[in-house]
Amino acid sequence: MLTFYPGPAKVYPEVRDYLTQAYDEGILSIPHRSDRFVHLTKSLVALLRKKLNIPQDYYIYFVSSATECWEIIAQSLTRHKSYHLYNGAFGEKWLDYVKKIKPKSAGTKWDLNEELNVPDLVVEDDAEIICITQNETSNGTQIKENTILNLFNRFRDQLIAVDATSSMAGMALKYIKADIWFASVQKCFGLPAGLGILVCSPRTIFRAKEIKEKGHYNSLVTLYEKMLNYQTSITPNVLDVYLMYKVMEEREAIKTIDQHLVKRAQDFYQFLEELTDFQLLITNPEVRSATVIAVEGKEKVIDELKKNALRSDIMLGNGYGAWAKNTFRIANFPAHTDEEFDTLKHFLRTNYQ
Repeated sequence: MLTFYPGPAKVYPEVRDYLTQAYDEGILSIPHRSDRFVHLTKSLVALLRKKLNIPQDYYIYFVSSATECWEIIAQSLTRHKSYHLYNGAFGEKWLDYVKKIKPKSAGTKWDLNEELNVPDLVVEDDAEIICITQNETSNGTQIKENTILNLFNRFRDQLIAVDATSSMAGMALKYIKADIWFASVQKCFGLPAGLGILVCSPRTIFRAKEIKEKGHYNSLVTLYEKMLNYQTSITPNVLDVYLMYKVMEEREAIKTIDQHLVKRAQDFYQFLEELTDFQLLITNPEVRSATVIAVEGKEKVIDELKKNALRSDIMLGNGYGAWAKNTFRIANFPAHTDEEFDTLKHFLRTNYQ
């Protein structure tokens, strides 16, 4: 079956062989404090810097998920409050979760078809971190890198935290334009769910050391201290760490992957605009995501479409949040092939106008 679900999403087909190799090589049984695991982690960190262009002075940590990163940021980097900018369900969920830890946190919602207006943005003076979702998976929007840079330059006293779950390892992110980046691996990394990546600037670690929060198993200071020796604070998902290393080893440069995904997204957007049974949820091309494409239609038509697709061995992504019933979503991740998109186009062209 072809799956275009935007997460957990398609894994690289090579993962099947890597799973067998992991078993045969004894990876599934190695202690996470062993020299062998330390060597694996050290090699993976170097590979991530090379393949994703992560700056040498930024720190990389392995956690369980992007959701855990919400918790780490609130616990270890926020004394009183953070400020959240969002236009969709996942950005809003981030704020809702953080409020349980730091109740004074607040946020601003903007329209999904508009660009984030940084020059006119009003952020409360006592906010310590500004939080954004670079690629909003729920509605298929994204924030451009220049917008993130403008945010970083305008609010120099605050840390800038970026949820990049649907773009890290797919888009050529400019990590120096923000302080904190994080993602889960079940999207653009093309891996099974169960591992998250947290990338922090030197300024972020300085803040964590100032606050000195060490009351949790995943306190950032603890992660920092453990990773000095390429270890984790808990027993990690050793299998996913190994799979990530194997996948990254064979991957093209992120610039090449970015260009391919952007071109394929543009082609598919153009194809969808020719269909009359559906409309693009995002009408402003400037804010359309290159990795998650949201398509709108009548509820009955959308429901029938997803059922028809399954009968043709194609899984489409459900809508999410406010758009749960009247949209479907298409993942455009690196593990997908052009041939799979051709098959999807043929299905839509044959069955819909």
